Amino acid sequence: MSDTTCHMSISLDGFVAGPEQSAEHPLGRRGHELHGWHIGDPRATDADEVATGWLMRPRGAYVMGRNMFGPVRGEWDEEWRGWWGDEPPYHAPVFVLTHHARDPIEMQGGTSFHFVTGGFDAAYARAVEAAGGKGVDIAGGASTVRQALNAGVVDELTLDVAPVLLGSGERMFDGVEVFDYEPVEVLHSPLSTHIRYRRSAKR
Repeated sequence: MSDTTCHMSISLDGFVAGPEQSAEHPLGRRGHELHGWHIGDPRATDADEVATGWLMRPRGAYVMGRNMFGPVRGEWDEEWRGWWGDEPPYHAPVFVLTHHARDPIEMQGGTSFHFVTGGFDAAYARAVEAAGGKGVDIAGGASTVRQALNAGVVDELTLDVAPVLLGSGERMFDGVEVFDYEPVEVLHSPLSTHIRYRRSAKR
């Protein structure tokens, strides 16, 4: 089976999203400051381009949390189809963790969203099956990544550490019990330090 990956931008104080996520602030307030390296900041360098390639490499399936999919809480607003327009960037099945059932959504470009109420393990098992050996990516947000790390399924973790202090928001590592990864590649630019970790062979 191919690797399970995870690639997240994070602030110096450990936040992967700012507070008060909403339709106006998909990444929470100031959360966009973590992502300039791949969303058009003119200071981006060749290192950021390489890291963007890591982020955008095709995967066979994805797992994400409900907050990553959108700002809707409680029962679904059936008109909400994600942040990404008619053709999301995934081009593969995406399994969304939720407490509220919803029928799958087929999007342009091969992306399909499937809503899983059975928890992380159930969503991950479905993603592995759907990926057909092409690899699974844990797309976020913070809670979903924590669950993946604690379940021991992430083989490669990439962190883009932005020189930003958010002060509040969604922390990724709170409650993570073990971090047994070793850095295997580091790139840097004025916008981010990109660290690619692999799970330790000692695990």
